Amino acid sequence: MVGADDSHGADPATYDRYRELKRFDESKSGVKGLADSGIASLPRFFLRPPEDIAADRHCSGPAAPTRLEIPVIDLGSLAAGGRPAAVARVLEAGREVGFFQVVNHGIPESVLEGVLAAARAFHELPAEVKVGYYSREMGRKVKFTSNFDLYESKHANWRDTLFCVMGPEPLDPLELPLVCRDMMMEYSRQVKALGTTLFELLSEALGLKPDHLLKMDCAKGHALLGHYYPACPEPDLTMGTTKHSDPDFLTILLQDHIGGLQIYYRDQWVDVPPVAGALVVNIGDLLQLMSNDIFKSVWHRVLANHVGPRLSMACFFTLHLYPTTRMYGPIKEILSEDRPALYRETSLREFVTYYDSKGLDGTSALTHFRLVK
Repeated sequence: MVGADDSHGADPATYDRYRELKRFDESKSGVKGLADSGIASLPRFFLRPPEDIAADRHCSGPAAPTRLEIPVIDLGSLAAGGRPAAVARVLEAGREVGFFQVVNHGIPESVLEGVLAAARAFHELPAEVKVGYYSREMGRKVKFTSNFDLYESKHANWRDTLFCVMGPEPLDPLELPLVCRDMMMEYSRQVKALGTTLFELLSEALGLKPDHLLKMDCAKGHALLGHYYPACPEPDLTMGTTKHSDPDFLTILLQDHIGGLQIYYRDQWVDVPPVAGALVVNIGDLLQLMSNDIFKSVWHRVLANHVGPRLSMACFFTLHLYPTTRMYGPIKEILSEDRPALYRETSLREFVTYYDSKGLDGTSALTHFRLVK
């Protein structure tokens, strides 16, 4: 276990970063293991570079002039003649902000509360039980890990994750830990149905038939990521999740009441406050590529906090590493002489492999696939 003696007071001349990362990784107890050990200061590999902290002073804080109300879209109006208005709001939100929240989405409060409680129950299992799920194997469908890019990133994040690939091939429930099995399966079923509705609205927002994105397999596969952010002893020196955009078509996020999610909007970091019963939806990199920049996949991050644990459940709509020959590029029906393709085609495997190899390094994976750079 990495302990207090490995904190940022360590002698720079003798500090071996790789050795410390390896010790942390091989403990297989994650960030929660560090928090449970009672450390008062962070191990050095969690510390943000000074230039990152300095850059933050220019684009966040109470003096920041930007105020943004994250759009809230009521899906309860769809059946009562409100679909055109909802499509218009989805287009505006996807184009201008890249994020929106949905209410009256059809997933009961009991399921939302239950799946967060289930994720917490897994992360708070005894370390000797969780260790059997700890893995960095790319192809493993259910795994517990801390920082998928631990060895690539400039600094580690104060976060553990339960990662579960729920489709396209239906996950055998027995692969899920018993403590969260039933709730994860139920939430997976319901959030997939919500995703289908959202892809129909997004298709219409692009001027396409409602099933266009569905026919492109955008809702065919999804993964659930149960994130656990323990209370942090020095939250100003690290991050819960470094700034990034998502390597998928669409993300639906359930966050608890603690908050900390921020999006980058007009050169400012803006809070996405929790709204009771609402789900946060954001455009993924692949949908920005397919929409030829009509929709925006924007930077977002999660702050570390003295208060915790913070729980969230992210649903990534992606085929991930599922074998498919389908190629993804800008949708031909929305291209014209005035709006030529801005990206080259890519396979999902190529995109995900590139994203994972670079880690959360503060750059967009889309740049790699852009035709005009």
